[in-house]
Amino acid sequence: MNDTRSSIQPSAFVIAAPRSGSGKTTLSLGLMRALSRRGMSVQPYKCGPDYIDTQFHRVASGNDSINLDTFMSSHAHVVSQFERHICGQDAGIVEGAMGMFDGYDRMKGSCAEIASLLGLPVVLLVDSTSSAYSVAATIYGFRNFRPDIKIAGVVFNRVASETHFAFLRDACLDAGAECFGYFRRNTGLQTPSRHLGLSLTAMEEMDAFINASADAVSENVDIDRLLEATRYLRADKSADCSDDYDLSASRMSLTIAVARDEAFNFIYPANIDALRSHRRYDVTVKWFSPLSDRTLPMADIIYLPGGYPELYARQLEANGSMRASIRDYVEAGGRLLGECGGMIYLGRDIDGAKMCDVLPLSVTMADARLTLGYRKVDMPGLTLRGHEFHYSRVTDDKDCQSIAVQFNAKGKNVPTPVYRHKNCIAGYTHLYWAEQDILKLWDL
Repeated sequence: MNDTRSSIQPSAFVIAAPRSGSGKTTLSLGLMRALSRRGMSVQPYKCGPDYIDTQFHRVASGNDSINLDTFMSSHAHVVSQFERHICGQDAGIVEGAMGMFDGYDRMKGSCAEIASLLGLPVVLLVDSTSSAYSVAATIYGFRNFRPDIKIAGVVFNRVASETHFAFLRDACLDAGAECFGYFRRNTGLQTPSRHLGLSLTAMEEMDAFINASADAVSENVDIDRLLEATRYLRADKSADCSDDYDLSASRMSLTIAVARDEAFNFIYPANIDALRSHRRYDVTVKWFSPLSDRTLPMADIIYLPGGYPELYARQLEANGSMRASIRDYVEAGGRLLGECGGMIYLGRDIDGAKMCDVLPLSVTMADARLTLGYRKVDMPGLTLRGHEFHYSRVTDDKDCQSIAVQFNAKGKNVPTPVYRHKNCIAGYTHLYWAEQDILKLWDL
């Protein structure tokens, strides 16, 4: 931690933009790495359910990124997650999603709602492509549409020249907003594909991009002024930042093994925290790799999160020992939760590559079409919320029955199933259970 900032309030802000594709990820990652280079501790956050950008945040900052989502969790939970993780940090950076006011129902679920809920200022990133002084109207509109949400200042992206920036800076000032700086137009500064998996090569490519983004931020953004303008005045360094649960009571022990490697890594950190802080069980979390480990670890519950099994299908197929271990575990009555990529791995095959053959279904990437959206999942004895995001599709699941009814954010029924075989429960939806007792799925 930077000693020069340890005795003052942290800075915290939301990075938002008028629309998607403006460069929010570039600015977010660049700032995270630039501050980390200064020796500052940075806590990253992501508005919404995204589990890919959060992994890039960790590469940039060294800290787990926390999802802030008002569909999947309550307002109180969002506030508690933010305040718990900002404690002891020098800065909190919240990367927005889509346009600033774009939510699942008007502004609900938007980064504007998160900024309002947490009392955070917004750093507005404006794409200046093919525009100059006219951006004043855009900035003025965003400042005044919801005056209760403070726009701390503006950063411009894709600026062609110093002359271009002079027009933009004048526009910013005349719109009543502070200008923190800009990114030059740089065709070489392109975000790597979000769907390359987490191989060593992909991570090296991402790290190089983050370093280039940090260089660009440091060159033309007034970082010191941005930090000064975004002090988080509600944060109290003298407050107790510890969790509010009591772990002193005698509780039964429970071991949960979680898959985590290049093929399985779409994990909400708050879900794992909720397991570790369970009020009735003393939970131990173990990590394992379906790619490289030969057998399952000893555990009471197995969790197979989503990820990229389609990119590693042949490697997963080659590890027959692990596939047999999972199949034997389930057939013996073992409890298992599989989500999206985890569900795919539990099926017979994906495009011919053999999987665990626990669930009587096959999966293909042929004619891939994106399916995505928020989900409310009603299951016997438990209602959960989550997010569905996949390009694959299930084929030949006629011998499977769904144990759940799912609804989208508008309350409309969607056909996405949740399968159950013995104590194995699996489906496409990535579940967020930080406020729910996931162990109720098995009557624990």
